[in-house]
Amino acid sequence: MNYSLVILGAPYSTQSTTTALNFTKALLKNGHNVYRVFFYHDAVHNGSELSRPPQDELDISTEWKKLKNEHDIDLVICIAAAVKRGVLDNNEALRHEKKSSNLSNSFELSGLGQLVDATEHSDRVITFGP
Repeated sequence: MNYSLVILGAPYSTQSTTTALNFTKALLKNGHNVYRVFFYHDAVHNGSELSRPPQDELDISTEWKKLKNEHDIDLVICIAAAVKRGVLDNNEALRHEKKSSNLSNSFELSGLGQLVDATEHSDRVITFGP
């Protein structure tokens, strides 16, 4: 079965990202496919290269990167939500005349069309709220 996930909560302020991460791992372990993970609202902070949790806490961004590398999962950050929250790739940093970018290469900025596409190509779309 094909799944897509929509995550809304910030990675360290809510449990939504950790729960979504564990759910994704369980899906993959049980032979399901994860078509796309769409990070929206404060969940866009999952894609930032600048966040680093303490050593005794889970590094959520790194865990998403591992899943992408191992299972070729599409990790999409909503561009409007990201720019508003200061999560920028190189193109957006240049466009908005910022000195640097902070989006991890494992994530891509894109619009809500990617969410619509995910609903069309998935049997189930699960939302993890804040």
